[in-house]
Amino acid sequence: MVVPFPGSPRPTLGVEWEIALVDRVTRDLSNTAAEVFDAVASLAGPEDPRITKELLRNTVELVTGIHSTVGEAMDDLDESLDLLRRAANPLGVDLICAGTHPFAQWSTQLVTRTPDYDELIERTQWWGRQMLIWGVHVHVGVSSPQKVFPILNALLQRYPHLLALSASSPMWAGVNTGYASNRALMFQQLPTAGLPYQFANWGQYEDFISDQMKTGVITKIGGMHWDIRPAPRWGTIEVRVFDGISTRAELSSLVALVHCLIVDLDRRFEAGENLPNLQPWHVKENKWRAARYGLDAEIILDEDSNERLVTDDLNDLLEKLAPTAVRLGCADELAAVAEIPRRGASYQRQRQVAEATGGDLVAVVDALVKELGT
Repeated sequence: MVVPFPGSPRPTLGVEWEIALVDRVTRDLSNTAAEVFDAVASLAGPEDPRITKELLRNTVELVTGIHSTVGEAMDDLDESLDLLRRAANPLGVDLICAGTHPFAQWSTQLVTRTPDYDELIERTQWWGRQMLIWGVHVHVGVSSPQKVFPILNALLQRYPHLLALSASSPMWAGVNTGYASNRALMFQQLPTAGLPYQFANWGQYEDFISDQMKTGVITKIGGMHWDIRPAPRWGTIEVRVFDGISTRAELSSLVALVHCLIVDLDRRFEAGENLPNLQPWHVKENKWRAARYGLDAEIILDEDSNERLVTDDLNDLLEKLAPTAVRLGCADELAAVAEIPRRGASYQRQRQVAEATGGDLVAVVDALVKELGT
């Protein structure tokens, strides 16, 4: 079958930021999305707010328009977050963003009723109901379908960097899991989620989609929920690696990192360079190491199986991408990526709060509420 990919004449940028609703008193998740959306609609008036529903009724998603720069995308998100806060505040609801909630129980959460979500739960059953997780998705425009998989495959080399920097889900249902990103390993349990296949070209992807639709695995082209995937409807590559990102500053820096990575790979492809293509077993191992050890992960760098501490490799990567960041107008945001290891990633900060308070997970949520304002 033919999968149309209209392409983007420039490297446009879009961001989806999932936000969890928490009760101001108990700090547990609050299944009040319907009431929050009513309040948003009342405050927005005739304007169409870029705030959408998600699978669970404890979640809303902020979705930007199409932008050229990180700064524009962040301004867009700022407006939506301000509107969401004004809607949630009178309802006694606060906002957090992390890969998981520290102590909430999945069994008490309500599902948003839509045909797509109903089908997901019916098919995936226990694992689908377990998806008490949040993430950030970044779209970058690509001009041609012929570029998509060379860029996507090369981007997998940087997967552990992206996951380690954003890891924010060390706790699940009141338990310290020992993982920096429990979300990453939970989400891949769904049949259409996890790492993408490393197709050589767009035609192989079209054959795959045909097979999946013929056998009923998916019912529409966008039904695959890979960690990095083509988004044919928008003419973008969509990076879905990130855990929920807890602060505005970290979000802007990591969006800049994705923007620069894809634009740099696009430039190198157009220059005739053979882009790197790490073996699938190395990609899988890197994902596990980043999920388990976060910023302390020793990652596999190349086809020759050389290894290096992810933060050491990150420093070199940021230096290589600096000229691209200047061209894209996000030099300051990209440079701020280096602050995450210095300050400690969200998973590290959450553990520190828990340790300092004798395991008080309500205090961890308090810290996350505060961080979303920074």
